Amino acid sequence: MIGGSSKSHLDFISTDTTNSPSNAAGSSSPSSYARFHGQISTSLPTDRPNIQRSGYAAFRTPDQRPTLFGRSVWDIDPYAYLALRIKSDGRSYFVNLQTEAVEPTDLHQHRLFAKRPGQWETVMIKWNDFVRTNHGFVVEPQTEILRQKVRTVGIGLTDRVEGPFELCIEKVWATNEVAEDATVMKSGASELKNKRGERIQW
Repeated sequence: MIGGSSKSHLDFISTDTTNSPSNAAGSSSPSSYARFHGQISTSLPTDRPNIQRSGYAAFRTPDQRPTLFGRSVWDIDPYAYLALRIKSDGRSYFVNLQTEAVEPTDLHQHRLFAKRPGQWETVMIKWNDFVRTNHGFVVEPQTEILRQKVRTVGIGLTDRVEGPFELCIEKVWATNEVAEDATVMKSGASELKNKRGERIQW
């Protein structure tokens, strides 16, 4: 998904690390990962008057195949954290969760803070710290995430800063264990705003 004249790509990168010097030196660089990259533009396309917003790009996991019992979803209720192994360029990315909500356009979001841009790192976010939003604004009153009915997980860039971007993702998983080198997001650090433009703290 892209906004206006922005361009984005999601590529799978596989590297042969058998004889890699960095691998021999004990580097934690992965042998394969996804690369989300492109160019953000805030200009509106002249040939598509229906587009009124620009300057963003995002992707999400596809819907899972349905079963005999209906739509297939993830149950993350037994877990405390969402963990992501990433290499960021330092821009303001958000993690987006889509659930079986009453309002289909609702998302639960949290800022993806990278402490070491340009290096691989593990970032962990508490499921309880995700904030319910609709079209980028915080929904009031808040409701808890439907932890037993998570449909998709995605990442978006909405800072509307023109120029190239790149975020590499090795893996995303639910867990109760805090990795030794992980950055654990503090509660209230979602960096989302309400419709009055006020930053919220939960």
